[in-house]
Amino acid sequence: MKSRMKVFSSWSGGKESCLACYKALSNGFDVSYLLNFISEDGTRSRAHGISSDLIALQARAIGIPIIQVKSSWEGYEAKFKEAVEELKKGGVKGGVFGDIDLQEHKEWVVRVCSEVDVESIEPLWGKDPLEILKEFVNAGFKAMVIKVKADFFDEEWLGRELDEQFIKDLPEEIHPCGEHGEYHTFVVDGPIFQRRIEIIKSDKKFKDGTWLLDISEYKMCEK
Repeated sequence: MKSRMKVFSSWSGGKESCLACYKALSNGFDVSYLLNFISEDGTRSRAHGISSDLIALQARAIGIPIIQVKSSWEGYEAKFKEAVEELKKGGVKGGVFGDIDLQEHKEWVVRVCSEVDVESIEPLWGKDPLEILKEFVNAGFKAMVIKVKADFFDEEWLGRELDEQFIKDLPEEIHPCGEHGEYHTFVVDGPIFQRRIEIIKSDKKFKDGTWLLDISEYKMCEK
C-alpha cells in the first residue's frame, strides 16, 4: 500500500517541517527519519542557526531518529543526494518537504529527488499560508519565534509563541509563514511529540540585520 511508504522528513525544527511531517504521518506514511543539515563545524543547523544539539533533542522528544549532515551551502545538494542514497539502503522511498509556494524551492526538490529516484511529498504545497498557520496552532503545536528580520520586527518578537494573537499581529507586508526568511520558529511541543522541550535560558542578539534568540539552556520534560 503506497500510504505506508517509508519516507524521511526534511527537517529544520520549525513550523513547516513539523506540520508537513505531521500531515504525512496522518496520511499513513511511515516517517522513519528526520534529515537535518548542519554547519560544517557541526554546531548549528543550516536553516535557522539553532544549536544542532537542540535539534537532536527535539527529535528525541518526537521519537523519530534524526540524521544530521554537515555541509556548506555550496556542497548542500551533493550532501543531500549522498544522505538520501544512504537512506534508500534502509528502504526509504520518498521525502517529505514543507514548501508552500516558493516555486524555485519546489523545482529544486522535484529535480533532486528524481535524480536520486525517490518520491517528493509536499503536504503544504499550494495551501493558503494563513490557513497553514491556523492549522498548526489548532493541531496543538507549540512553537516560539527564534529569528526575525529587523526590517519587519523588533526584538520583542523573539520568544513569542505562535498562537492566534501572533497571527493577528503579523505585519501585512510579509509572507504570513515567513517564506522569504522574515521570521523563523522552533517547535517545542505538539501532537507528534512524545515529550516536550522547555527553554530555560536564552539571549537576544543582533547580527547582520537580524534579531536572534540564542538558546543556551533547555531540557526535555514529560507532557
